[in-house]
Amino acid sequence: MMKKSLRQNSIFETSENRVSLSCMLIFFLLFNIFKSEAQEASASVDTTTIKIGEQITYKLAVEAGRDDLVVFPEGQTFSPLEMIEAYAIDTSEISNRYRLTRKYALTQFDSGHYTIPRQRVIINSRDFFTDSIPVVVNDVVVDTTKQKMFPIKPAVEVPPAFSFPDWLWWLLGVILLAVVVYLLYRSRKKRKEAAKQLPPYERALFELKQLDDSHLLEQRELKEYYSQLSAAVRRYLDGEIYDHALESTTNELIAYLEAERDRGRLKLENTTISRLKEILERADLAKFANSRPDVLTAREDRSSVENVIKDTKASIPQPTEEELLRDQEYRERLERKKKVKKIIFGIVAVILLISAGTAYVISTRGVEYFTETYLGSTTKEMLESEWISSEYGTPPVTIATPDVLVRDVTDTTGIAAGKETFNYGSLESDLFMSINTRPVAGEFNLESAVEEVYAYLEQKGARNIITKQEEFSTINGAKGLKIFGTMTFQKSEKSKPVSKEYSILNFGMGEGYQQVVMIYNEEDRYADEIAQRITTSVELINKAE
Repeated sequence: MMKKSLRQNSIFETSENRVSLSCMLIFFLLFNIFKSEAQEASASVDTTTIKIGEQITYKLAVEAGRDDLVVFPEGQTFSPLEMIEAYAIDTSEISNRYRLTRKYALTQFDSGHYTIPRQRVIINSRDFFTDSIPVVVNDVVVDTTKQKMFPIKPAVEVPPAFSFPDWLWWLLGVILLAVVVYLLYRSRKKRKEAAKQLPPYERALFELKQLDDSHLLEQRELKEYYSQLSAAVRRYLDGEIYDHALESTTNELIAYLEAERDRGRLKLENTTISRLKEILERADLAKFANSRPDVLTAREDRSSVENVIKDTKASIPQPTEEELLRDQEYRERLERKKKVKKIIFGIVAVILLISAGTAYVISTRGVEYFTETYLGSTTKEMLESEWISSEYGTPPVTIATPDVLVRDVTDTTGIAAGKETFNYGSLESDLFMSINTRPVAGEFNLESAVEEVYAYLEQKGARNIITKQEEFSTINGAKGLKIFGTMTFQKSEKSKPVSKEYSILNFGMGEGYQQVVMIYNEEDRYADEIAQRITTSVELINKAE
């Protein structure tokens, strides 16, 4: 019995060992499988301290299986730092896994201590989060004792976003000039040709002479010879007798000549008309039916045509005095039309040249330069004119202005009712100036004097008045108060509102009060220069000293 019991215990222990070994083996296998399928994400930076505007390279590394789907963060997920650029994903193979790395360029333009927040990486359907990383952004320290200081640079005109190149404007100008020269040459050539144009009779004889010199008969060019011969006589008849002779057929032309003869308008013999008909029919056959008359016949036809032209010239009745007058009036009308055409052509050419020049100046120098230089600017002319220094009012104010201010003797309810007021311009003009002086009995209230100005401006159409003030000293040391700002001026509901700037210099010195008012267009830089120049020229005697 004891032996059997010992044997059973041994068997039991052996079974337990086998179970333990099996569990350990299964755990080891599962651990290896899990380790082989492990997924993880990590983040790092190349530095944790930068200066304002410098970059931090943020690297995000992920290890995953071959078939895993990995999604990296996109967009501005690194706030409060700003992502400048996200680089391409770099892939490397490690054993049976992939290592994916992606870099981001981050920056910050304000100094301070910041923390790059945790970033989420999605692997398949699982979320992995990296650790947050603290960074420090430092100011850029400038040693003003060693850094050389430079004066403020003047304003530079910014060229328009789109403009034609200079060479294109020159090319257009050359082309336009060439067109104008060509048109002038062509017009002159036409005038010369018209002046040299012969009367129908002389031209017909001239054409016959040219036909003799052409040597067409010697070359047996009978078709061309008869073509020019019939054209010469038809052109003459078209100019002297029948203005459709060139396009009429031979029968139509002969019928018209016979009708004019029967009416008594032409004194032509039947033989002349018959001879002309015979020549024109022969010419038609030579031109259209390839008929080839002999040279002797062609020479006779040439002589006959000249005789026909001469007989026709002699048969034309002399024009009456009334007809001559009508013809003269007609020629005068034609001449006037020609002159009108010349004037219109000249005006168009000048307009084109001026337009091209204007477009070139505006594209290269700007609209403001063109307006000021060629159309004129009132304030620019005032600024460049000779200024006048004068003394105004009591107590006196000495001031330099582009023009003399005029005493206002009509305004009894305006800026300085019943006191001395001197004005230049108006609120609607580019520049308005006013000097107001008054004696003061007792304590003077500066605020009430300024309120009078505002009330006056609002009464005249000023709106949206913005006020600033600062202490002011004249060149001779007199203390005052400068009130300045902007406003919108609209004379009436139909008029367009205009943005203006104003400056009011106020001086109260016991015995008197002086006030200088300047109002001008807000975008007028010349008016602004005028106001500054006037301000610096103000002088008055501080009797309190």
